[in-house]
Amino acid sequence: MNNNDIYIGKIGKTVGLDGTVKVYLDSDFPEQFRKGISFHTNRKTSLTIKSYNASRGICTFESIDDVESAKKLVNLQLFTTIEQTRATCELQENEFFWFDLIGCKIVDNEKLELGVVNDIQRLPSSDYFEVITSSALVEKELPKNFLIPYIPMYVIKVDIENKTIYTQDCIYILENS
Repeated sequence: MNNNDIYIGKIGKTVGLDGTVKVYLDSDFPEQFRKGISFHTNRKTSLTIKSYNASRGICTFESIDDVESAKKLVNLQLFTTIEQTRATCELQENEFFWFDLIGCKIVDNEKLELGVVNDIQRLPSSDYFEVITSSALVEKELPKNFLIPYIPMYVIKVDIENKTIYTQDCIYILENS
């Protein structure tokens, strides 16, 4: 896979005899899983959706029309691209794609640059920015990385255009990490 790939989900067991499989989506945008949309797999193959039943989490793919063909799909990982995600997913106000948030610098209390978002961790209580601490703060013997909860109490503004996330009081999270 490459940096442009976005993991969407995994194909599970077969259902019935007509090539239907269970699909486990790992996406906040299930609407991108619909008839005619193609995904690539971790085995460098392409699969195009023939039908999808969201309530049952089952799917059929073009050219897969029997249980033996479907068994070969079990455990395949499905990926899409950043471009396809932008084209098939509609964001609401103050919603952002994770791939747009990664690489944003964190500016705390309007002046202190804490670091850069390296990844986003999804935990039961909330999503967290995994931040690589700026070298200036690491030199002051602060941790090399830390987590910031993605909640309004800490995250004030996200400016995707300038790749900056404005926070408040996150220096205390860093100091206590």
